[in-house]
Amino acid sequence: MFAKIIVFVALYAVVYGAALQEPEPVPILSQESDISPDGSFQWKYEAGDGSGQEQQGQLKQIGEEAGQAVQGSVHYTDPEGQQHQFSYVADENGYQPQGSDIPQAPEIPAAIARALAWNEAHPEEAAEQKP
Repeated sequence: MFAKIIVFVALYAVVYGAALQEPEPVPILSQESDISPDGSFQWKYEAGDGSGQEQQGQLKQIGEEAGQAVQGSVHYTDPEGQQHQFSYVADENGYQPQGSDIPQAPEIPAAIARALAWNEAHPEEAAEQKP
């Protein structure tokens, strides 16, 4: 029993005594920001690790209410050294990212596409089958 306690205490000391590595601070190489009186804005930055982001936006009338339309882009390098980049738009149609890293929905199989087309062409028959 005493040996188990010694092993546990030694293991505890090793685990909690290990030095935690603090990540290196990433310097900001450039940064710009501009806000106009009309509500439009733009900003961007570039960091020392190769990452960066930029964004532009403006007020937009959406129906009876005011909203914002924003577009921008992001680029960074992942821990494995691969470059990633995507752009986006956010407006009355929602957030719409675009880029090669964004997963794409698979195509609808032909049999399902035919069934959906048939259902669309025959709505009265589909309504009769509902309980």
